[in-house]
Amino acid sequence: MFRLNRLTDYAVVVMAQMSLRGELRSAQQISEDTAVPLPTVSKLLNLLGRAGLVTAQRGAAGGYTLSRSAEQITVAQIIQALEGPIALTACVDGAADSCGVEALCPMHGNWNKVNSAIHQALNSVSLADMSTLPEPFRIPAGGEDNPREAAPLSKV
Repeated sequence: MFRLNRLTDYAVVVMAQMSLRGELRSAQQISEDTAVPLPTVSKLLNLLGRAGLVTAQRGAAGGYTLSRSAEQITVAQIIQALEGPIALTACVDGAADSCGVEALCPMHGNWNKVNSAIHQALNSVSLADMSTLPEPFRIPAGGEDNPREAAPLSKV
């Protein structure tokens, strides 16, 4: 199974929350807003800062903000900040490890097509896209017979 690690998932959550607020926020405030533990938020902000995705402002009124607009930050950039280059196997361009049988392997180079497609897909999704709240689920007000008149679900 191809899967992002939990820290990378939290990074998207933290950055999405930062994009929604659009203001200078402390690590404590971000932790409270996202329910991600403070030590994890601090670690993420450090890694994201090193990657140039967030900016830190020191001092009593300090905090963190996105280094550029959410439209200019891609999911691929966030993943790379936490996990390094996006490489599905050891034989794709940009992989950290090299394969011992690379010269003899009939698949060498073919994985680049798959890796490139995934990289393009992740580059096409911005943080702004990830920060968009989904439409609320609606139940027809007049029953199933009249789907044009829909009422939002109320919170219980």
